[in-house]
Amino acid sequence: MPGLVWFITGCATGFGEKLVHDVLGRGDKVIATARNASARLQTQKEAGAAILELDVTGTQKTLDDVVNQALKIYGKIDVLVNNAGYLEAGFLEEVGEERMRNVFSTNFFGAINLSRAVLPHFRERKTGTLIFMSSYTVWEGQPTPGAYVASKGALESAVLCLEKEVAPFGIKTCTVISGLFRTEIFGPRNMKYGAREIPAYAEGNKWSDSLVTQMYEHSPGDPAAGAARIVDAVKSEGTAKGKEVPSFLILGQEALDAIRARCKAMLKICDEGESVAQSTATGAIPADQAETKSE
Repeated sequence: MPGLVWFITGCATGFGEKLVHDVLGRGDKVIATARNASARLQTQKEAGAAILELDVTGTQKTLDDVVNQALKIYGKIDVLVNNAGYLEAGFLEEVGEERMRNVFSTNFFGAINLSRAVLPHFRERKTGTLIFMSSYTVWEGQPTPGAYVASKGALESAVLCLEKEVAPFGIKTCTVISGLFRTEIFGPRNMKYGAREIPAYAEGNKWSDSLVTQMYEHSPGDPAAGAARIVDAVKSEGTAKGKEVPSFLILGQEALDAIRARCKAMLKICDEGESVAQSTATGAIPADQAETKSE
């Protein structure tokens, strides 16, 4: 595959940082972005990446301007990786609307608005790949990361529609569903906590804090390996040799287990509720009444 130009958000740590180095190592070009980029992306710059300042919560005009600036660097963008995000922690009753809006502003609107800024360029060239980062927690639900899970769940749903909207223009989308990786998502920079004022949740918050510490220190996933699988999928190399870019890319055993469990549970619900679902059609006879009639 010819050399690609990657535009990647949230490149200071974690998947973003590893993606920059993996992409450069394969001979592609990278435009790495972050807030306070000049201070936080020096290693990436020294490795050969172009760096740009970007806050994904900026206005649409601001994001459009950054994309136009990026296009002047190499003349094109082939891949947009919407990686920037953070984890808002807390029981939903305690989180409140303002904190919920903040996490959506980064995790959902940031990714959608930046994609909107890049799409005219992709449509004009009739090619391009949009990558979105999601989480296995969307598929199983957990107490305390509800705001984060909601933002990622909304993103997954929006991308299902976006995929069908942009496919006629030769544009591909891929949602990466990640398990537990040793990144800074559980670190102090990316974990946000609000006021904890409801005594009923005190023990639950203690449990959550302990779990976060364990995940931060002992998550099984290697972010370098995860980043490599993402690049494989986009470039049809390595583990994805000869394959098309997938609509979903699952990384980590936790993600596999959560998705399989949810799918099995939903299939069971479908099987058990099939007659009820079908009984709502005009003129339909509920199964229990149909049995009575036949008698």
